[in-house]
Amino acid sequence: MSTQNLLVELLVEELPPKALKKLGESFAEGLVASLKAQGLAAAESAVTAFASPRRLAVRVGKVAAKADDKAVSQKLMPVSVGLDASGQATPALLKKLAALGVDAEVVPQLRREGEGKAESLVYDSKQAGATLAQGLQHALQDALAKLPIPKVMTYQLADGWNSVQFVRPAHGLVALHGTEIVPIAILGLTAGRDTQGHRFEAANATVAIKDADSYEAQLENEGAVIPSFEKRRAEISKQLATAATKENASAGLSSGFKPIEDDALLDEVTALIERPNVLVGQFEAEFLEVPQECLILTMKANQKYFPLLDADGKLTNKFLIVSNIRPADASLVIGGNERVVRPRLADAKFFFDQDRKKTLESRVEKLGNVVYHNKLGTQLQRTERVATLAGTIARLLEADKADAELAARLAKADLLTDMVGEFPELQGIMGRYYALHDGEDKAVADAIESHYHPRFAGDTLPQGAISCAVALADKLETLVGIYGIGQVPTGDKDPFGLRRHALGILRILIETPLDLPLHALIKTAAGNFPAGMLNATVAHDVEGFMLDRLRGYLRERDFEVSHIEAVLCILNGRMHEALSRLQGVRSFAALEVAKDLAAANKRVQNIMRKNSEELGADLAEATVKTALLQEAAERELHQAIQDITPMAEGYLKRGEYGSNLKVLVTLKPFIDDFFEKVMVMCENRELRLNRAALLQQLGKLMNQVADISKLAA
Repeated sequence: MSTQNLLVELLVEELPPKALKKLGESFAEGLVASLKAQGLAAAESAVTAFASPRRLAVRVGKVAAKADDKAVSQKLMPVSVGLDASGQATPALLKKLAALGVDAEVVPQLRREGEGKAESLVYDSKQAGATLAQGLQHALQDALAKLPIPKVMTYQLADGWNSVQFVRPAHGLVALHGTEIVPIAILGLTAGRDTQGHRFEAANATVAIKDADSYEAQLENEGAVIPSFEKRRAEISKQLATAATKENASAGLSSGFKPIEDDALLDEVTALIERPNVLVGQFEAEFLEVPQECLILTMKANQKYFPLLDADGKLTNKFLIVSNIRPADASLVIGGNERVVRPRLADAKFFFDQDRKKTLESRVEKLGNVVYHNKLGTQLQRTERVATLAGTIARLLEADKADAELAARLAKADLLTDMVGEFPELQGIMGRYYALHDGEDKAVADAIESHYHPRFAGDTLPQGAISCAVALADKLETLVGIYGIGQVPTGDKDPFGLRRHALGILRILIETPLDLPLHALIKTAAGNFPAGMLNATVAHDVEGFMLDRLRGYLRERDFEVSHIEAVLCILNGRMHEALSRLQGVRSFAALEVAKDLAAANKRVQNIMRKNSEELGADLAEATVKTALLQEAAERELHQAIQDITPMAEGYLKRGEYGSNLKVLVTLKPFIDDFFEKVMVMCENRELRLNRAALLQQLGKLMNQVADISKLAA
């Protein structure tokens, strides 16, 4: 079967920049998957996706003009139903064949399958393979239907009567199999070979694509467009670095200036530009008096500029512009961008100057006018709850309670500032600047900023006891409050970010680490709400929710499920020990005898469960009486336990959990001997109680780090 490369391009008006990358990937994946499913493209066919501001395209290697015919077998009906006693076709069989488009002549060729009553008639036929025109038409329709379009728009076609729906109006369709046009149509367009290049810099208004393989080169050379998203992105990145290097050279530096790193911004700019040209602009140095986060945000969010930083990460008064045109004299382009950015920076300076005329403390009472949740009160009431909880946590951490309460009280005040009103992303950040301006202690100011951390997976954690106390209090109050009024996350819906808050709490406790029992924190947080405001079971429910998040967090760190469950049985809310205990279990589980010891531990637990039911309180208070150890095996086990207990407890106290578990290896021969020679469930109650007490002692020793019975196969 001869094949040629296939090119499909849909030319449209400017696509949503934040969605372009996904649209390009989805278009290529959907179209190719359909061609492969129809047998028109090979499994190993090379695929190249293209996505620019005004086009979605894909080149597929080794595409056939027609798919191979396929052998098709269709079970019709039981032989007893399809044929009469003389072997002639029944009306039911003839009706079935007619529905398939064949007549009675095929009856002698029908194949029989099965035996006895299960014997059936099977019709074998050949299904003609799809032509490329048929298959590509279907593939294109399927690919467009599955595009992750943010918002569909309806527009009228050129005929003035009909309307179609797509993400943006489409103006051209190219479909080439080698050099030949594939006759397909979509969105009121008929396929051809003509496309358009850059709106302003293309050599010709129309670019006639010669064949599927020349598409990319022709667009670059004749159309002044780099159609590949990844190639265009790499070119922008390269030009940004080159521009920064030139600025270093002009300043007499070997290195220093560098464009801000922001993958999301780079993707968005790549989606806005067809032919990148990086230029350097600058603004007045006086604007650098404004916190650099404000200036960086306004340049990135509003203008799509790349701020230029110095070697220490400090903002300079220069920025990089990614232009879509390459004039011989770029001064007008640079000047225009400088004029545009100046009012933005002036606004930021105005907001900053105005905000500093009022202290954060003076804004706190006005939080009483801001509704937090109609069932949980105002933002001021919430702030008071957070402050109380932050003070409690700070005291547990032996930090300054008053500082933690003050930081929590001021933490939300910047929500009422002009700067945060304009740039909500700066909440906390501006609070820190304003707190320092007001003369607050640095630890208080730092806590105001970092109480939002971690804001997302991989984000930094709060640093210092005051910051941790406020961050924990803020997240716990939100989690307990929202959960307590029944707003529980379901499926992929989590409007209040409770999963994110839960994970943030866990990360602070585990990774800092902080010796604060989880259940106590949740109970304290719930106790700060007015009586009757929350569900009675909120503390229990939230702890269960957080333990589920903990399991996911630990699985993402590549710990085995059985190891996680073994540790959780013993952890009792001491999150700061979770990772080190799991690492100890992991090293223990790698030992050759680990499974045998885990199985022995499981056997001990089963025996103890039975004895606990029958011996009750007597067992709970029982101690081993050496005089009642009659068998040599039980005396030796008892002595072995006594010998290693001090060592095991020493390791446990020092947090050397792997060493604690490895000590158990010395017990294996004594445990094996005990179970082989000693009857625990004997008739003599006194002996039975003593032997059960011995196993109880053994179980406590073996399960100091984790319930190792969970490791048993």
